[in-house]
Amino acid sequence: MNRSPWTQARRAARMNPSIIREILKVTEKPGVLSMAGGLPSADTFPVEAIQAACDRVLSHQSKEALQYAASEGYAPLREWVAQRVGALGLKATPDQVLITSGSQQGLDLVGKLLCDAGAPVAVETPTYLGALQAFTPYEPLFASLASDDQGPLPSAIEALPHDAPGTRFSYLLPNYQNPTGRVMSQARREAVMEASRRAGVPVVEDNPYGDLWFDQPPPQSLSALWPEGSLYLGSFSKVLTPGFRLGYIVAPSEIYPKLLQAKQAADLHTPGFNQRVVHEVIKDGFLDTHVPRIRALYKANRDAMADALRQHLPQGCDWQSPEGGMFFWIRLPEGLDAMALLPRAVDAGVAYVPGAAFYAHQPDPRTLRLSFVTLTPALIREGVEKLGRVLHEALAMAEAPTP
Repeated sequence: MNRSPWTQARRAARMNPSIIREILKVTEKPGVLSMAGGLPSADTFPVEAIQAACDRVLSHQSKEALQYAASEGYAPLREWVAQRVGALGLKATPDQVLITSGSQQGLDLVGKLLCDAGAPVAVETPTYLGALQAFTPYEPLFASLASDDQGPLPSAIEALPHDAPGTRFSYLLPNYQNPTGRVMSQARREAVMEASRRAGVPVVEDNPYGDLWFDQPPPQSLSALWPEGSLYLGSFSKVLTPGFRLGYIVAPSEIYPKLLQAKQAADLHTPGFNQRVVHEVIKDGFLDTHVPRIRALYKANRDAMADALRQHLPQGCDWQSPEGGMFFWIRLPEGLDAMALLPRAVDAGVAYVPGAAFYAHQPDPRTLRLSFVTLTPALIREGVEKLGRVLHEALAMAEAPTP
C-alpha cells in the first residue's frame, strides 16, 4: 500500500462526528417519527417577512449587502443585540457585540481563544454535546460539574481546580437547557455566579432558548451578575430561522479584540446579506409578535408530549415537564440502555437521541432526549406510544426468567 502523504494535526484525532447528525441520517427512512433533532419547527419560519426584507435589502442596499463586510458585524444589528441583552439585565455596548456564523461558531471561537491542552474547562452534567464537540479539539481537560434539576451546584464550582493552568471557564446553559430542559432559579443563578466570582472562574453563558418560555420568562441573565467575568452567546436560529446561521457573542472589552481576531481568521465576517435581511425583519419589533406564536405552538406540543409520556411510558421512567425550550429528558428504568434500544425504536417507527452523548464523563446509559417541536400533537402522541411499546417489551425481556 502507498503511504499517505497527509499528516494530520494531533487535534484531528479528537474531532468526532455529531451523534445527532448521525442519528438523523438513520431516521430519514420512511415512516420514522423523529423526536431526535433539536430543530425548530419549520412552521414558525416567517417566510413572507423574510422575502419582503430580501426585496428591500436588494432594492436599497444591494452593493453593500453583496460586498465584503466588517468582521465585527453589521452595525445596526449589533446595536439591536446590545439593546436586546440590556432587557435581560446585561448592560453592553455595540462595541462588545460580535456577530457570528451561528452560536456554534461562537463556541468554536471561545475554544480557540480560551482552551489549552490540559487546562480544565467545566461543564454541566449533562451538557450540550455541540459544545463538547467544539471544545474537544483544543484538548481541554473537562471537569463535570455535579448538577441537580436546577443546574450546576455552587459547591461544585467552588471546588474547581485553581492551580496552574487553572480552570479556564464554566460553560453554562441557564435557560431550558439542552438536553435536560431545566432552568436555573434566580437564587441558583446568584449562588452560581457568586461561587464563580470567588473561584475566579469565568462563565460562558449560552442562551439559545431563553425566549422560548411558556408561562413566565426566565430570571435575569447570568452575565448580568458578573459582566466582566462572563461571555454571553445568543442566536437567531430558534426565534427566526437557523438557515441564516446568525448568532452573536457579547464579550468584555478585555477579550473582545482577540475574539475578533479569531473570527477574522475563521471566515473574515458573517455573511453581510444575511445580517441586513435579519435586521430588516426585526428592527421594528417583529419578534415581539412573532415569538409568542412560537411559544404557543411549542407549549401545545409540550403538553401533548407530557400527556403521552404519562399514558404510555412504563413505571420507573423519570422526567420533568419543561417550562420552556424544546426538550424532554427521560431516565429509563434500571436495566435499560437507551443506545442499545435505539435500533429497536427506529424499527418500530420512532427515533430519539440517547443521552450518553451529552456527558463529558461517566455517561448515564439510561437517559434519552426527546424533542417536541417538529411534530404535530397527534404525531407526538403516536411516536410516544410507539416508544412506550418498545420500552415495555424491553422491560418484559429483561425481567423474563432465564431458561
